[in-house]
Parts: sequence; C-alpha cells; structure tokens
Amino acid sequence: MALEYPDDLKYLDSHEYVRLDGEIATIGLSAFALDQLGDIVFIELPDIGEALEKGESFGTVESVKAVEDLYPPLSGTVVERNEAVVDAPELLSEDPYGEGWLLKIRIVDADELDEALSADEYRAQVEGE
Repeated sequence: MALEYPDDLKYLDSHEYVRLDGEIATIGLSAFALDQLGDIVFIELPDIGEALEKGESFGTVESVKAVEDLYPPLSGTVVERNEAVVDAPELLSEDPYGEGWLLKIRIVDADELDEALSADEYRAQVEGE
C-alpha cells in the first residue's frame, strides 16, 4: 500500500502533521510514522485547556514496537482532543488524516509553521529520494 501525504497539510521531522483552519490547528501523526510504529496499543493526550509549547512533548503513542513522544508543530491551547483514538488507538492507523487526528489547538502564532515541511518535502525525506 502506498502511503499518502495530503498536500493541504504541513509536516514535522518528528512525523506529526498539522492542518490549519484559521486559528485552529488539527494535529495528527503521518501515515509514515504509523506504518513504522506498527499496531498502536495506547495513546496519551493532554487535557482540554492545556497549553502546548512548540517543541515540547505533549503526550505519547505506544505501539507493539516502541513508545514515542508527540510534539506540537505550533504553540497553543488544546480546544479538543480525539477521545475516539484514546478509546480505540487503531483508528490512528486506519484513518490518520481523517478520524485518526489527535488534537485541535487554538494557535498563538501561525509563523511557527514556517519551518514545517510541505507534503512533497516530507515525502522526499521519509522515502529517501
């Protein structure tokens, strides 16, 4: 199965993605990261109202292979967390860019995304092109 990297998203080296909609950013994990991790068994996310700082871990994702920290691509405040993936972590792998999102945050500064990668840049990086 070919992995997808939607063009409307920005990506981090740490494999999180962000979809910006005004001042709300939806954060998730890329299909590549989920493919590398294998079966997801547990996810830990921050509570609504919690402040996130770009570059500081906000939670973890645990698979049968590893436990990885999650990093926000932008600073902001958590306005929504996806309880469905907490209850059923396999949703992450089944639909990473749809139902498998992690958090929605109200961002502080959209310019923080300037360093994020486009879909083409991310694809080239992870596929080693």
